[in-house]
Amino acid sequence: MSSHNSSTSESSANASIENTVSTDNQAAGNKPTVNELAQSLNKIVSEGRNPDTLDIDTLSTEGILARINNEDAKVANAVTSQIPQIGKAVDAATTSIRNGGRLVYIGAGTSGRLGILDAVECRPTFSVPDELVVGVIAGGEKAIQHAVEGAEDDVDAGRADLVALSLNHNDTVIGISASGRTPYVSGALEYARSLGCFTGAIACSPNAAIFTHADVAICPVVGPEALTGSTRMKSGTAQKLILNMISTSTMIKLGKTYQNLMVDVNATNEKLKARALRIVMQATDCSENAAIAALGACNNKAKVAILMVLTGQSAEQATAQLDASGGYLRSAVNKSE
Repeated sequence: MSSHNSSTSESSANASIENTVSTDNQAAGNKPTVNELAQSLNKIVSEGRNPDTLDIDTLSTEGILARINNEDAKVANAVTSQIPQIGKAVDAATTSIRNGGRLVYIGAGTSGRLGILDAVECRPTFSVPDELVVGVIAGGEKAIQHAVEGAEDDVDAGRADLVALSLNHNDTVIGISASGRTPYVSGALEYARSLGCFTGAIACSPNAAIFTHADVAICPVVGPEALTGSTRMKSGTAQKLILNMISTSTMIKLGKTYQNLMVDVNATNEKLKARALRIVMQATDCSENAAIAALGACNNKAKVAILMVLTGQSAEQATAQLDASGGYLRSAVNKSE
């Protein structure tokens, strides 16, 4: 059976799973008992036992690695199936930021940490303010490095953390939960939706509870983990890929790139100055000396330097042309032709 057919069969089987947690006490606003939680976990795809790794503890080191790698190879196809849903999240985030809003990720445990990782990388990569893409984790900063017991089960804390951000209707909020049952995330998404925010939810199990509070549900079904319940593995990898896709695609649509180059670089240290120099040369095929001269004339702003080299404009002219093009370098170049 081909990998495509296997994925289709797995998705069909998983789609038959009904109401893992959305109809239990949590959905009614009550905390489920341990027995109820155990029963709900039995119905979550990522919590199942993987028949292909039952003997993983008997294998050689290379055998263990090969088995894990075989499981990881399934992730990309699972994400591919969700591209239309991911696209809706990207378009919403782009609109939010254009309207003065933000892209906000919120999750618990591994999911929360992945959201923070993607958020904090946006500033150095695309020269955007720290508050433009925000990561929020259940339990606060302590939870980035340490487990905070009970944080993920606190519905009210999810709401409170978004209140603390002064969330408003212009923001896009993406809730992240491998299992899809995290009460903290459900509380956050419910509150965000009540304000009129666009809400997205990423979970690796169909019929996830958090989907009931989302305008778009992103569900890469990666199947059971190599180690049962260790959702930092395939589920975490799928989430990381999707978050990368959301933030990178949003920044591309906001004009932070030219071709496939990260041109919105404001070189403020030696490493960034070297990167800006290389980017200007790659974008224009100019000499090193020409790139150095252009960067020197525009305070090391790669976008402006590229337009200067391509059009022969002064720094002032290129800056004005970029401003008139809303910061989109390709549009500015096309207007000059």
